[in-house]
Amino acid sequence: MADPLGFVNGVSGVDRAGAIDRPGGGSKAAKGGPSFADMLRESLDEVNKAQNEATRAAEDLATGERADLEGVVAATQKADNAFRMLQSLRNKMVEAYDEIKQMRV
Repeated sequence: MADPLGFVNGVSGVDRAGAIDRPGGGSKAAKGGPSFADMLRESLDEVNKAQNEATRAAEDLATGERADLEGVVAATQKADNAFRMLQSLRNKMVEAYDEIKQMRV
């Protein structure tokens, strides 16, 4: 099963450092890597695609256009796992935001 969010195998071409403030002047931005928002949108699209495929597979099984129950179960599990992983990411981001919100400046 492919990793819909790209966490297991890692994402190539992404500079995890982001922007680094230098004391001597300015900041250095990441070059050539996709932004976090782009990666999140792509992940949402992949999860949506997996859910649509699972729905289509279940409908095809119900109408008799498809006969392999194992394929339908696998598609449903793939969509469920992708959604749960995305939901976990969302929960971690909300926790991090709440933690940052509580910091005193």
